[in-house]
Amino acid sequence: MKTGLTLGKFAPLHKGHQLLIEQALSQTDHLIVVVYDAPETTTVPLPVRSRWIKNRYPTVEVLEAWDGPTVVGNTREIMATHEDYLLKLLAGRRITHFFSSEFYGSHVSKALGAKDCRVDEARALVPISATEIRGNPYATRHFLAPEVYRDLVTKVVLLGAPSTGKTSLAKALAHEFDTDWMPEYGRDYWAINQKERRLTLEQLVEIAEGHIEREDAKTLDANRWLFVDTDATTTFLFSLYYHGAAHPRLAQFAENTRHRYDLFFLCGDEIPYDDTWDRSGYGKRMVFQKQTRADLLHRRIPFIDLKGPLEARVETVRDVLVGFDKFDSIANHFRNAANAPTPAADGRR
Repeated sequence: MKTGLTLGKFAPLHKGHQLLIEQALSQTDHLIVVVYDAPETTTVPLPVRSRWIKNRYPTVEVLEAWDGPTVVGNTREIMATHEDYLLKLLAGRRITHFFSSEFYGSHVSKALGAKDCRVDEARALVPISATEIRGNPYATRHFLAPEVYRDLVTKVVLLGAPSTGKTSLAKALAHEFDTDWMPEYGRDYWAINQKERRLTLEQLVEIAEGHIEREDAKTLDANRWLFVDTDATTTFLFSLYYHGAAHPRLAQFAENTRHRYDLFFLCGDEIPYDDTWDRSGYGKRMVFQKQTRADLLHRRIPFIDLKGPLEARVETVRDVLVGFDKFDSIANHFRNAANAPTPAADGRR
């Protein structure tokens, strides 16, 4: 039996890594991939990086190296540290082929008693490195699988009752941060499909499904941030308001929002009410605003209130996002935010 091994930080997983893994899969009966914890290199947690590999290559055995050595170099002492760690991690398992694109292929394969298999060591087939991608994931996103790039984008959702300025704010923030935004799909759907100003329970599920599908597509074009106008909890609350019930699938979409978005902002209802034909009136805005706040509290989702005119709201969001890292702790973020520079546009437009 041919058992292959490869290893790395996969921070992030990119097409060069995929070429390495796919070559290894084609030449072995079983492949083990060791993923190292790498807090000195990336804030993306080890389980996230492992999941990328597990989901894309279900037959691969992934080993998480939580206590692996982090020192890099080609001295005999450093090489021995890595060799000893791998031998201990493998616990006597026989490796016949070691795959890599790095200098350590020689000494690791020798220590394992395995064939030294190099893949695109000159980076001719996939001319990119993880270091380059970390420097600018947006500019290098064509080297990333969609599920990987989506994980690198921070999704910011704007909530609030109708006529609380969500759409105007999403547009303004997209311009401010030189990125894309996701419009409220439900509003367009309602205008086309409503009958006597109502939708069925099943149609409300279609709104949530359609919004998520379009949002996923938008994420692939986003430059670090994606600003989202409402989420499935809004559709869920409309369902309760008009029907007194919600389809179980819609309820699940609403529950999933806590994991789908990275930051939640609640737009205040102190601004003038825009009484358009598709809205239910000033009084119902007040009720729906209270329900939206209560729903966030009930789901125990942390959120930030936005008050005042558009410019003040943009400034509040900007202050929160300066230096924000979705994979870092909130404590670290707010400790460092005061001294962080304002994000600059990268010339996308």
